[in-house]
Amino acid sequence: MPTFHARSNIADVVSQDDAREVVRGFLPEVLASPLATADASFPLAAILELIAPGDPRNEQLLDALSKIEDRAPRLPIGEPIVPPADYEADTVQRGSAPVVVPDSAQLRRMAEIEITGPRHGNPFVDVDLTAIFSLEDQELRVGGFYDGDGRYLVRFLPPRAGRWSFLTTSNARSLDGIGGLVDIADGDAHGAVHADGMHFSYDDGTPFVPLGTTAYAWTHQDRELQEATLAALGKTSFNKLRMGLFPKHFLYNENEPERFVFPRDANGFDTTRFDLEFFRSLEERIVQLDELGIQADLILFHPYDNWGFAKMGAVADDRYVAYVARRLAAYPNVWWSLANEYDLLLTKDDADWDRIAGVVRENDPYNHPLSIHNWVAIWDYSSPWASHASIQFGELLGSKVREWRRAWNKPVVIDECGYEGNIDQGWGFLSGEEETHRMWSIAMGGGYGTHGETYYDAGDTIFWAKGGSLRGESPARIAFLGSIIAASPTGRLDPLPSDFDAAYAGVAGEYVLIYFGAGQPAFRTVTVPDGVRAHIDVIDAWNMTVERVPGVHEGKVRVDLPGRPYTAIRIVADSAVSTDG
Repeated sequence: MPTFHARSNIADVVSQDDAREVVRGFLPEVLASPLATADASFPLAAILELIAPGDPRNEQLLDALSKIEDRAPRLPIGEPIVPPADYEADTVQRGSAPVVVPDSAQLRRMAEIEITGPRHGNPFVDVDLTAIFSLEDQELRVGGFYDGDGRYLVRFLPPRAGRWSFLTTSNARSLDGIGGLVDIADGDAHGAVHADGMHFSYDDGTPFVPLGTTAYAWTHQDRELQEATLAALGKTSFNKLRMGLFPKHFLYNENEPERFVFPRDANGFDTTRFDLEFFRSLEERIVQLDELGIQADLILFHPYDNWGFAKMGAVADDRYVAYVARRLAAYPNVWWSLANEYDLLLTKDDADWDRIAGVVRENDPYNHPLSIHNWVAIWDYSSPWASHASIQFGELLGSKVREWRRAWNKPVVIDECGYEGNIDQGWGFLSGEEETHRMWSIAMGGGYGTHGETYYDAGDTIFWAKGGSLRGESPARIAFLGSIIAASPTGRLDPLPSDFDAAYAGVAGEYVLIYFGAGQPAFRTVTVPDGVRAHIDVIDAWNMTVERVPGVHEGKVRVDLPGRPYTAIRIVADSAVSTDG
């Protein structure tokens, strides 16, 4: 008998008469909260702490509710569809399907092998196709997928130049045992991004410094708005974009998309098939982002759902994730986010997320970045499948990033630190100065921040939701921050021992930033390390200026400052780097 627990949906609790009376007896103020309305979907324990933080009645209430049956309807689990061994008759010759191999392909760019095969039944689930690519001592197992009209694709992202051989396996006889060769020429593509210690690098070793932004449902808007989004992004330095595969139903984002991941008819969505026009449009946008130098951080699940995608059940979830990974993993600029605000997806627990991560890893042979994003409960990123931390957090960012780096020894990305804008929500009415300050604080802690913009628009075209144009003041300042990071000898920042009133970061002895945040000192005495002669710059993070202090300096130096917030001092060893800011 299932009973209520800490992650039960508070709406299920208050809508059930016996549980509601228990709540009334312990914490009647819960029933007056808008977070406990019938259409809410929030975890019980988290909401109790928001309504009555630290109140001992919270634990008493949870204990009492744990003895009451949760009679909310349960999702049907269903059974996985196993591709049948007899999908094609024994009379069909093995490996007889026509295959098209590209005449030429380049290192770290997608190569696509097309096979024309059977189309009876439902090939999305009735046919499994894989190919083993081999070059000398290296092998990659790449899953194929059905692309409609008897067309099967295997997409390969070659990690090395040379002549690769491939051999297919399939339960469909005509697709089984097809072999061939793909010649991969050298090229100048950077390739995919991977975690590299506390930071990120491309396949070719070039450092990648994420300067991200957010447009959750931009690919679910009309083409004109999508084109406007790309044009806006092309004028910025943003190089990572958080975006969802499923549409979003939330504030300022309640329009019905034209197409979805799954086809829909009068009976609803068919989760055993995929809408190919949706995917082709999505792929066009992923390619266009790549041309702009932008990583597509693809969110697989989220709780802001009006169509049932957040509650499909494990079988449909895994089928969807496997298809998406097989179809999109060969695009070099793809990242995976299991979920936005995973702890609000109340039909999934930690074991479900571990399982889904395993599906991604099994079907992505290129090991793209993979993480999961929180609402309140921060994930334990020691999970072996997590390449980096992807966190929602808005306070004490510099110190928290340092703490999390030590805890997980992985890159830390604050993918939601609050949004510059003026809507009627606390997370969405930050000033440009505050947004810029938070991005600097994250960088000074050795982490990476993600921007968002939420300026009100009467037509609900808000960039954070739908894309369109950017109106805020922080994007230019974030680009300036990127130039300061890029000027480091390593192209990155690591935290350094700091003062109580200022954060230090950079490369010890070579490139040191001292950031004062909202403080506004008129001067500061700094110490150049023993044996080092250094240039000193005064940086204004808001006005985007770098002013050199005359001379080359040693020992203790008094540096005059403008007495404004958001200033920094940069100490650069004489031979370390050019200082054009």
